[in-house]
Amino acid sequence: MRRCLLVIVVPALVLAPAALALGRWTRAAPLPHPRSAHAVVVARGSIYALGGPGTAAVDRFDGRRWRRETTLPGGVVNAPAAVALGASVYVLGGFAGATNEPSAALRVYDTRSRTWDSAAPLPAPRGGHAAAVLGGKIHVVGGGNAVSTIADHSVYDPATNTWSAAAPLPRAEGSPAAVTFGGKLYAIGGRSGTSDFGDVHVYDPARDAWSRGPSVPKRGTVGSAVYRGAIWVFGGESQARFRVLGDVFRLPAGASRWTRVSTLPTPRNYARAVVFGDAVYVVGGSTVAGESHGARGSRLVDRFAAG
Repeated sequence: MRRCLLVIVVPALVLAPAALALGRWTRAAPLPHPRSAHAVVVARGSIYALGGPGTAAVDRFDGRRWRRETTLPGGVVNAPAAVALGASVYVLGGFAGATNEPSAALRVYDTRSRTWDSAAPLPAPRGGHAAAVLGGKIHVVGGGNAVSTIADHSVYDPATNTWSAAAPLPRAEGSPAAVTFGGKLYAIGGRSGTSDFGDVHVYDPARDAWSRGPSVPKRGTVGSAVYRGAIWVFGGESQARFRVLGDVFRLPAGASRWTRVSTLPTPRNYARAVVFGDAVYVVGGSTVAGESHGARGSRLVDRFAAG
């Protein structure tokens, strides 16, 4: 394991009210089940919503309406991570029910056969982590166990059904967002205890090292997506202000600062965001601050299309 190299970039943020015309919000069909502390992915032309403390159902959206697709084989789980790779949805870890009891389970749903299978479990149980696909492998970062937040960075290779360790996050944190952009992995925001973070850590797989990207205002449980050549961040929560957030920030390729470009129609944390049909869908989330694993979910689905 090589030592992480941190390159310091002065945090920067631009507030751009004039940029609010970048796109338009519309309300999409609501979720069948209220969700928060959940996961959302896109696979084979549909959005899949799963997890959260209220239901074990997996719901699928085909662009017109939601339908119940299947049920999580492990029962109710909150704050899991999930990614889509090919026709498969990978559901990683999470906390049992509305507790802080973490799981190491890796369950794989085949969207073609509509069947579940188990794969090699996470190296250690965790929930409140983030996951993204980079170079055909699944990178899992941060989260927490039953005692504390962690900095672990674990990499799953679906071709061999094996896990390996990569350079850990520069700091232990739960509830970050993770996206891949320009061949690198971005870990955005997060929190630990009562502290919120605005740091953006950028992982280079060629060097197995993290560097520092432009910071966002401190927040955890944000939604994030890569859309039209930029990283977008949606909502989240400020523990310091005991407030659910509605800000939307954008970081274009090559930019050194984030720009505030919009606001969610309804502010919320755990506002999971995915790109679907040349728009961003922000699916579910909680409108109440301070509830963590037991957060009350919403059925809200908002669609943002860039102009």
